Amino acid sequence: MALKSLGNEGLFLFSSLDTNNDLYISPEEFKPIAEKLTGVTPVFEFEEEETLDPSGETLSIVAKFQPLLMETMTKSKDGFLGVSHIALSGLRTWTAPAAPVSVMFARQFKAFLPPKNKIELGDPWWIIPSELNIFTGYLSNNRFYPPAPKGKEIVIHNLLSMFHPRPFVKTRFAPQGAVACIQAISEFYYMIAFRIHAEFQLNEPPDFPFWFSPGQFTGHIILSKDSSHVQEFKLFVPNKRSLNVDMEWLYGASENSNMEVDIGYLPQMELESSGPSIPSVIHDENGNVIDSRDPAGEPIQFVFEEITWQRVISWEEAAQKLEVAMYPFKKVSYLPFTLAFDRAKAENKLVHSILLWGALDDQSC
Repeated sequence: MALKSLGNEGLFLFSSLDTNNDLYISPEEFKPIAEKLTGVTPVFEFEEEETLDPSGETLSIVAKFQPLLMETMTKSKDGFLGVSHIALSGLRTWTAPAAPVSVMFARQFKAFLPPKNKIELGDPWWIIPSELNIFTGYLSNNRFYPPAPKGKEIVIHNLLSMFHPRPFVKTRFAPQGAVACIQAISEFYYMIAFRIHAEFQLNEPPDFPFWFSPGQFTGHIILSKDSSHVQEFKLFVPNKRSLNVDMEWLYGASENSNMEVDIGYLPQMELESSGPSIPSVIHDENGNVIDSRDPAGEPIQFVFEEITWQRVISWEEAAQKLEVAMYPFKKVSYLPFTLAFDRAKAENKLVHSILLWGALDDQSC
């Protein structure tokens, strides 16, 4: 009856909004269309119990983005023959970050702090747990608008929204989520390494969905143990491999429609703090609010303490811990082609060689 009433494309759009599959569009599910029609974008708030102090420290986050190199897609080798120009419209027009600069409260990064039982170096925990496994399958491809983020998803959603307005902090395929571990500890600070699997929806109705899935987002944050101060923050998509982004797009008005798949290379996608967080309001020794500029009109310069790390592990070791948390098969050593034969000879074992289109240990494959 729905197909007869709405037609293929109408039912496709309806299904993309009907997130709980009850054949009814609730006001909450209709919000993305209402926002599109009215031009009013949503403002995501923190959980009710998380009240941000307006006088707390803030920091500026700067986005750097270089668009995907179209010539690295395999479809480019035949001039994108058979690929609809409309299908790639969201990709072709995405040439700059949605928000080049964003000012955030240091307290918003509280989500990166370790739980009380995870204070050992390199011991990973989940910031956003994966909800998918080989038994649950995967999430629908037929979606345009991400669900409203909750809890610790909010800060990651806000950060990724600087690149594009439609980030999905939970990918359609496992392993999804975000994982972190402590890389270094001082008396008052942590250095946290993290890895995030997220993706973007580049198209909107009436076009069909186009999914853009970077191999991973990784990086680190240095923040005080009470999250009142952020010394340093950086998030980026690694670009040392020849292919680092998976792309999938539908060609029809149903979940079972034909899907095109391709991989390409993204030169740069990163966020970095322009400096440590600084107080929004400055007080003198008597508690009085003072001007943030000196008598000459120049901004007051802050001097921050040097952090002396008491315990530290290398970035490579921390990244490997996060990799194993996402992909347990990496507990086995996968060696570069040239090194595998030396190891095989030393251990008197055979070489099992695997040839792949993309990387098995990130989301671009």
